Amino acid sequence: MATQYVTVDAGGRELRVSNPDRVIFPAHNGSDPVTKLDIVNYYIAVEDGIMRALSRRPTTLERWPKGVHPGIVLSTRDKGGGDAFFQKRVPRGAPDYVQTATIKFPSGRTADEICPTEIAVVGWAAQMGTITFHPWPVRREDLDDPDELRIDLDPQPGTDFADAVRVAGEAHALLRDLGFTGFPKTSGGRGIHIYVRIEPRWTFTDVRHAAIAFGRELERRLPGEVTTKWWKEERGERIFVDYNQNARDRTIASAYSVRPKPGAPVSAPLDWDELPRVAPEDFTVATMPARFAEVGDLHAAIDDAAFSLEPLLEMYERDAAEGSGDMPYPPDYPKMPGEPKRVQPSRDRDRPRT
Repeated sequence: MATQYVTVDAGGRELRVSNPDRVIFPAHNGSDPVTKLDIVNYYIAVEDGIMRALSRRPTTLERWPKGVHPGIVLSTRDKGGGDAFFQKRVPRGAPDYVQTATIKFPSGRTADEICPTEIAVVGWAAQMGTITFHPWPVRREDLDDPDELRIDLDPQPGTDFADAVRVAGEAHALLRDLGFTGFPKTSGGRGIHIYVRIEPRWTFTDVRHAAIAFGRELERRLPGEVTTKWWKEERGERIFVDYNQNARDRTIASAYSVRPKPGAPVSAPLDWDELPRVAPEDFTVATMPARFAEVGDLHAAIDDAAFSLEPLLEMYERDAAEGSGDMPYPPDYPKMPGEPKRVQPSRDRDRPRT
């Protein structure tokens, strides 16, 4: 008979884990299956790191309650009804120690999202089937002024992790030129994320403009290797700098989050020096606890300094004066101030001319 539940110590709280033997990730390439209890214990093992990534941040839960198996469908913004889903509102029946923050979407609607303050909240969410945590780049104390610039280096078809690593090296040089300290991590897939703590005195729009400026400068430094083109048909075989990950309501999987891919990979903080020597599949639910015990949280210093966006915003204004202003928002957004025409080039070409 399967075990009905077990209890674990989550930061001094007794956390009940139901159906602990449920397989969330099947065996892959010789690895053992990963159970629900394995996921909960993993997050407890990397407590300092996951809490540094999530603490006091409104957080969307990516829940896979039936596990990550062939045939399981993830609901998206465009198509619901899947077995897995993103949960933005706090689930019913949440323990009284689960705190929330009221976030505002671009549409003007609001929602109360969980706002982790202790590891028991993370463990509870994991026992509810949460695989990945998607925190906002704001703290509960100031929900309108981000404290984090996020650089998302996304390989397009025909490119891979090695290409992202090469671009990340130039991004590191650009950060040094700006006087910024950046903290890289694997995305859990083929991409690389770089976080920069910023002073929380700019709007989401400002931070997005800063990300656009950063991406455009990378385009100039690595012509033919980097793109900021929003429409996929225009990107080519290049690394896309996804500036829209800095728009309100857009989030990135946190450091240490488990990703719903075969083998249970995790988003792993890295040292800049080791970036060319690793592969995303090196870091999994099975391997990360030992690495964490050995090297600790490689993002431990991320809160030591917060930087000014002014250098990047000045770059953005210079580009705008030369004719390169704002860029398209995601299609589900309302029309935003200053945004150019939001029409795919292929559809624009197909329109009848009058």
